[in-house]
Amino acid sequence: MLDLAILGLLHSSPLHGYELRQQLRATLGTFRAFSYGSLYPTLRRMKAAGWLCEDEGDAEGVAGAPALTGRRGKVVYKLTAEGKEQFQALLAEAGPASWEDESFGVRFAFFGLTDPDVRVRILEGRRSRLVERREGVRTSLARTRSRLDRYTLQLQEHGLESVEREVRWLTELIETERRATPAVSATTSPPPSPAPPAPSPAAPAAAPPPPLPPTERGAP
Repeated sequence: MLDLAILGLLHSSPLHGYELRQQLRATLGTFRAFSYGSLYPTLRRMKAAGWLCEDEGDAEGVAGAPALTGRRGKVVYKLTAEGKEQFQALLAEAGPASWEDESFGVRFAFFGLTDPDVRVRILEGRRSRLVERREGVRTSLARTRSRLDRYTLQLQEHGLESVEREVRWLTELIETERRATPAVSATTSPPPSPAPPAPSPAAPAAAPPPPLPPTERGAP
């Protein structure tokens, strides 16, 4: 998820290394522990892959980069065309890795740049995972409640309440997404059953044959 976070932040504007560290802390720090020691090796790997480039020099030489002073202002990181393509490819992913604990928060941080149908698939996957977790906690509590001291029990109940709260939040988000984009509901819900064919109208009754002329009826 560090790749996605870096590409997403640089997608908005070029950034100095120091500024990138600060924004990564704001983006990732809420969801997972972030090691600054992993940042610069990741930047070097992404540069080698052609996803970003470095500009040596003052910030004023790079459009959109915030001004900094001292050594921190020497290197500015920018996305390349390949980096923008990679960012879009990562945004399009909606598999199980997108809704795990260590990655869901980063994906959610870039939902504004994600297609609506992908957003819904990720939200539904996350909700499904948490529902499984909720049922597991409930089962465990029912089995061990009588053996837990009150502090451990309160901790377990607090965890269960947190999971239930997030499930409700996810459900509200999914409903909001579907209301805002009706096409998403059509793609994620099963199609309605076709209506039975209407009965064909009855054929009109045949008209009676015309009367025979006098010569064919015989003389009076």
